[in-house]
Amino acid sequence: MKKYFSLVLFAHSIFAMPFAMIGFFLGVTTTDKPFNWVLLLLVVLCMVFARNAAMAFNRYLDRNIDAKNPRTSMRDIPAGKISASSALGFVIINCILFVVTTAFINNLCLYLSPIALFVVLFYSYTKRFTALCHMVLGLGLALAPIGAYIAVTGQFSIVPVLYSFAVLFWSSGFDIIYALQDDTFDKEEKLHSIPAALGRKGALNLSVLLHVLSALCVIATLFFIPFTWIYYVGIAFFCGMLVYQHILVKPHDISKVNRAFQTTNGYASVVFALCFLIDALLRTNF
Repeated sequence: MKKYFSLVLFAHSIFAMPFAMIGFFLGVTTTDKPFNWVLLLLVVLCMVFARNAAMAFNRYLDRNIDAKNPRTSMRDIPAGKISASSALGFVIINCILFVVTTAFINNLCLYLSPIALFVVLFYSYTKRFTALCHMVLGLGLALAPIGAYIAVTGQFSIVPVLYSFAVLFWSSGFDIIYALQDDTFDKEEKLHSIPAALGRKGALNLSVLLHVLSALCVIATLFFIPFTWIYYVGIAFFCGMLVYQHILVKPHDISKVNRAFQTTNGYASVVFALCFLIDALLRTNF
């Protein structure tokens, strides 16, 4: 089990899971749908299964590429810790569990589950033919808030869509920062990424633009819900973390990429989600 946790980088779930909780409790607190512990568990399970499938499939598909890259050569499959066939079996099992779990939620979630799986699995192919691979990754993570909202309500709404766009731009931006580590390798192997296409300065400029768009999406939610001051604190912290990671990483110095990528963004999502949940409690007496 420890090996499989390593394979899927379980800690990276910290990016999308808080936004799934935002989508879930947005559905509970802004509609007449009651809170349900079983439904919450099903949403969490869907998040875990989808993330497991996406990460494991990425490791499976990129096993030969990872073996050539000094930064990734010690990942589980190229290092021989997990066989390729075992990783693929893990992907299939999690895909099945994901679809089965959505069937217990509602029909709309079940009907949309193949589309969700396609998006999160398709990302692993994209670096082979487009530099927009970061946006596809962002789209996969962006399904978290709207998916959780649909699980509660069985319908779409503008605010969870705004959160999804916020996640899309936010995660695409920080994935570009993460990809700075492999710009030289990507060029040598004819792989596609924004840093390989635009250079480090151009990539960071695009990342800044995406993070500005993410901040605007988060701020736009203020026009639809009468949030308390606590939510404003959450917005300020989230935006502050966006700025901070661009202070940490420069075109001539990418030594702090991991700190900017995982630590900073992990805090951003968790603290923002906590502020949203506390605000929801105060506004609705939930």
